[in-house]
Amino acid sequence: MTNPSDPNGPYGQPGQPGYGYQPAGPQPGYGAPPPGYGAPPPGYAAPPPGYGTPAPGYGAAQPNYGAPGAGYPPAGPGYGYQQPGFGPPAPYAHWFARVGGYLIDALIVGVPLAILYGLAFGLGSKDVDCSFDDDTYGSSYSYSTSTCTSGGLTAVGIILVLLAIVVGLGLGLWLIYQEGTTGQTPGKKVVGIRVIKEADGQVLGFGMAFVRKLCHILDNALCGLGYLWPLWDEKNQTFADKIVGTIVVQAQK
Repeated sequence: MTNPSDPNGPYGQPGQPGYGYQPAGPQPGYGAPPPGYGAPPPGYAAPPPGYGTPAPGYGAAQPNYGAPGAGYPPAGPGYGYQQPGFGPPAPYAHWFARVGGYLIDALIVGVPLAILYGLAFGLGSKDVDCSFDDDTYGSSYSYSTSTCTSGGLTAVGIILVLLAIVVGLGLGLWLIYQEGTTGQTPGKKVVGIRVIKEADGQVLGFGMAFVRKLCHILDNALCGLGYLWPLWDEKNQTFADKIVGTIVVQAQK
């Protein structure tokens, strides 16, 4: 028989504790967090250096914020004045240069017209018809009279004249267009001058260039005095230049 009070089992081994039996004391660490559990590892909760903190100056106005930085261009001068840094204004064109440019432009228009008119009246005209009458007054004196009638232009001659008119108008308008859009006709380009507005130094545009050409009628008055006026004028202007507000200057190379 076994002794009921023997703590060992029937085979001499210690028996297992009964169901629901609590050990005499808790196992080491049971029910308690392991060492360091629940506590952040060293440095875990701390942000890395500088993390979460604004960079130096972040959120604060930069120095001189809202003020123009160094070198910010100042407001330009008033309209019609020379911009700084673009050099001095171009000098006024000499009178002889203006005459040279005008003569070159006149040849551009005049040579084609001379050729067409020459062909019209040389090859496109009818023969002149002349008749002679002999009159005798006595035996010692006699004379003859002639009557000539112009033959006029043939159809070819009329066409050549009309073509000359169209070519002349076309070349004239083309020269005005060149002067208005670029400031230079071919003649002015050769002699190195250009026409600009006195107020702002810009080109005239076709409309103002056309009006300037019409105003040259006043330059023809009084034996062409307006064309000679630039010889003693302070700005070398003709009457047309003063009316329209233009100046002729030496072209920038």
